[in-house]
Amino acid sequence: MLDPSADEIRDWGNSVIQLMADYLGNLRDRKVYRHMSSREIRDRLDPTVPTKGIDLNGLLKVFRETVIPFSRQNAHPRMFGYVQSPGTPLAAFADLLASTLNANLTVWRSAPAPVELERLTIDWIRQILGFNAEAGGLFVSGGSMANLAAIAAARQAKDYSSDRLRIYASSETHFSVAKAAALLGIGRENVRHVAVDEHLRMRADDLVAKITGDLEEGYVPFCVVANAGTVNTGAVDPLAEIRDVADRFQLWMHVDGSYGAFAVLAKSARGLFAGIERADSIALDPHKWLYLPVDVGCVIYRAPQIARAAFAHEAEYTRIIGEEADEAFAFWDYGPELSRRFRALKIWMLLKGVGLHSLGEDDFEMVAPVELSIFCFRHVPVQLRNESAEAIDAFNERLLIALQRDGSSYLSNAALGGRFALRGCVLNYRTTLRDMEILLDDLRRVARSL
Repeated sequence: MLDPSADEIRDWGNSVIQLMADYLGNLRDRKVYRHMSSREIRDRLDPTVPTKGIDLNGLLKVFRETVIPFSRQNAHPRMFGYVQSPGTPLAAFADLLASTLNANLTVWRSAPAPVELERLTIDWIRQILGFNAEAGGLFVSGGSMANLAAIAAARQAKDYSSDRLRIYASSETHFSVAKAAALLGIGRENVRHVAVDEHLRMRADDLVAKITGDLEEGYVPFCVVANAGTVNTGAVDPLAEIRDVADRFQLWMHVDGSYGAFAVLAKSARGLFAGIERADSIALDPHKWLYLPVDVGCVIYRAPQIARAAFAHEAEYTRIIGEEADEAFAFWDYGPELSRRFRALKIWMLLKGVGLHSLGEDDFEMVAPVELSIFCFRHVPVQLRNESAEAIDAFNERLLIALQRDGSSYLSNAALGGRFALRGCVLNYRTTLRDMEILLDDLRRVARSL
């Protein structure tokens, strides 16, 4: 089992891939959750310490008959309970390859290509968020670790050593912020809860009042944590207003975007995140809205050198000798972890294989509000973005005819404001969201043939 031949590895791989395909192909036929007591599960897993091994078929049998059915099915289309990504097969394969290579992303020399791949992928995320070119960061286990790293950097920004430090966060902020304060010795009691408005967004006026009051009482305000998607309701705090307050009082502004920040990819949601590019740091969870399996979080720093001052540590056994500056690069200088798995590979493979356009597609435009069940829109592929309205009208007319002849989906047309529009109406109890997705796929497929 420890050192199989190449042929055995292929056989094992075929068995595992077959199990994976069967599982994903039959998800809709499963319950999202099946209850079994912890004692029953332990008994099925056989709690005795194994003295003799079993073959792969025996291992997969346990996985198939106990682990799969008595896990919450996070990839199930009706798993609505938590902010939980379904994962993707591509990312699962990336995890397999990362584990096969078993790179340890500590310093550049330990894994040159994986380190460069992570730095490249971090830079893509920096650009997505609109951060300055000097910004940087690293992948961590999740949003909690990202929040911890960012708050540690915030404390370092002015070399605060007071025991009266204060962090400001709304009452809707994730508990990991208070946990980070406890772990860093700041204290949970020094996380001040700022009032929220009727939409559960932080009130900038109450933030000012809390900071002013604390200054009068001799406390040292140093960090405000804004939310880009709260865990309870998805509320996005007024980021630009909070940045203005942070500037006024010289506070570090951290954005917890673990849940929602990647929604900036959607053109329709981009306005919600105005000001996010002005943050001093941001926590993100690619294992949420980038559909990746756990674990992979991310922290981006506007000024990475501040994080380096917080985390770098010199020791003889960590001293790096190299001919080029990049050979001295070490991820451990920017976060709490030393040993780090190759998390970046699945993000790189997803972004490189799927492309940002597919994750935040904006090639369809609504041309009228949807009040009941009629929807009017048009298809504007990237090559037509700079064309005239008349050219887009003509393209959509041809597209409608081709779609109707294709027969997989059917639309009609409307004229709105003198412009041609594709028109649909949902009035069938059998229609599902999947049917709407198929319609958009059909339109793209047919459009490519025009």
